[in-house]
Amino acid sequence: MSMSIRQLGDLDFADKRVTVVGLGVEGVDLASYLSRHGADVTVSDAKTPDKLGSRVSDMERLGVHLSLGQNDATAITEADALFVSQGVPLDLPPLKEARERGVPFASMVSLFLELCTGPIAGITGSSGKTTTTALVGEMFRADERPVFVGGNIGVGLLDDLSAVRPYTWTVLELSHTQLQLVERSAHVAAILNITPNHLDRFSWDDYRQLKGNAIRFQEPRDIAILNLDDPECRALEELVRGRLLWTSLGDSVPGDGTFVRDGWATLQLGAHEQPLFALDALRLRGRHNAANAVAAAAIATACGVSPEAIACAAETFAGAPHRLEHIADIDGVDYYNDSIATTPERTVAGIRSFEEPIVLLLGGRDKNLPIDELVAEAAERCREVILFGETAAKLEKGFRSVSGAKLSVTRFDALPEAVDRAAATAQAGDVVLLSPSGTSYDAYDSFEQRGDHFRTLVQARIKEVASSLR
Repeated sequence: MSMSIRQLGDLDFADKRVTVVGLGVEGVDLASYLSRHGADVTVSDAKTPDKLGSRVSDMERLGVHLSLGQNDATAITEADALFVSQGVPLDLPPLKEARERGVPFASMVSLFLELCTGPIAGITGSSGKTTTTALVGEMFRADERPVFVGGNIGVGLLDDLSAVRPYTWTVLELSHTQLQLVERSAHVAAILNITPNHLDRFSWDDYRQLKGNAIRFQEPRDIAILNLDDPECRALEELVRGRLLWTSLGDSVPGDGTFVRDGWATLQLGAHEQPLFALDALRLRGRHNAANAVAAAAIATACGVSPEAIACAAETFAGAPHRLEHIADIDGVDYYNDSIATTPERTVAGIRSFEEPIVLLLGGRDKNLPIDELVAEAAERCREVILFGETAAKLEKGFRSVSGAKLSVTRFDALPEAVDRAAATAQAGDVVLLSPSGTSYDAYDSFEQRGDHFRTLVQARIKEVASSLR
């Protein structure tokens, strides 16, 4: 069994042989921090240098050892400590051997939780994490209070550690894989929802356990925030050691928290109730985003943000990129980028955010999740479904085989052809919605890259339309 990172004593890495596994955002952040603190750093990644781009030259400037194209078994099993980037399977043979040898394991998040001197709010969930995290950050800024927002939102943590003062709040978005190696929980920890996801890599029980880690290590002085409307979140009440705040779209909560009454997000603390903001005033689309905003209000309240700042930020926040992001209006057709939607459930939520007819772009890599609800919703709400990418054939079979799915379904190899078809078939008043329901890894490094490509394709069509009018 591997040791805890705490067993390295004062976490002094000078002259220690440490190996960072995975050279993504977290790997770069870890390698930079560890090398600055005197460690002998090796970075191991199964990707080849041409797939890693400028990150390779960044590492070369740091003077770290690089083992690319395959994971270096020796550097992993004989390290004084291992730092594993999220998404790297912990059951890789070299990692299993290192664990058996007692090598300490850690991650960017687990190390940050050990080292950060300021208070931390951690936010996890199967969906809504990024929007809620970004909104909580805006609530702090509206209150003119120092805040650092990072984690799974695409921002490394350790490079900014020196700028975090004891009075600076850190708001962290936490994925399930970032919760694998933690031994602490945030002072304020929120779990927005737990629904089937990533079942291509984790069992349902393991996935639920990982989400529970967000509050599992809290102490009596800490605050947990759970979604009353989600049965899996309600079941985690037994893990709560400190104060509990509930969040709900219903008209009450059994104790303290936030809920909705007469169309207003409302805060309840003891016998005191205070309306915060009208849901109709939100710029965010969809019921799921209303839930995110109500949850953000509970989280910000637990962190001491004023009700006035909470209301101001909620009413002005336009959302995060790749999450029902409005790209353009071309000849009366609105194009929306919802590339973050990597599960059928999230795509259904995206569809339900619109009243207009929808031309829906679906595709990517399959997560082995059921699509019956997606097919039914698409059949009712979509003018056409356009499939692309690795899972297109499987999705087409699913749409064709489900009784009652009487809608136009077309299939293409890649996103550019799908966008061309959408532009050809959409009518004025329609929405073209990229909400893929699958991961991006069949063709892209991330859902952000896929969303950026969609944006580029749509912007190219704007130029084409403008040229045709000259």
